[in-house]
Amino acid sequence: MAHEPTLIVQVPRGSAVQRQLGERPPSGIAGGEVVVEAGPTDPEGNLEALPGEVVLSVPSPEALAREADEVRRVIEHAGTGVEPLVVVIEAAEELRDDELGPALAATAHTSRPVILRVIRDA
Repeated sequence: MAHEPTLIVQVPRGSAVQRQLGERPPSGIAGGEVVVEAGPTDPEGNLEALPGEVVLSVPSPEALAREADEVRRVIEHAGTGVEPLVVVIEAAEELRDDELGPALAATAHTSRPVILRVIRDA
């Protein structure tokens, strides 16, 4: 049974991570809890700036798994507002369940939309 999406993953259009998510999606994506959006890029292939309140920035998706408590803490304590909360990943080649899991779990601690934004290919 599909779930209501609770996490938005934004990736550069045409990137390796977009291909991986389409070909071998982690269970959260396949289960409907996560929605993937491919966004426009600049000439260097970086995802163009999009709205949202950045609450955490990490160099790679592996940091999400290592810093799961920090991901939950920053989302839980972001306060109220209307802008989506954004966790930025500077570069990624793929996203796995153990990396998406902390961001997906943290969505339960806020009423605001949560976006996991990948800026560029690794």
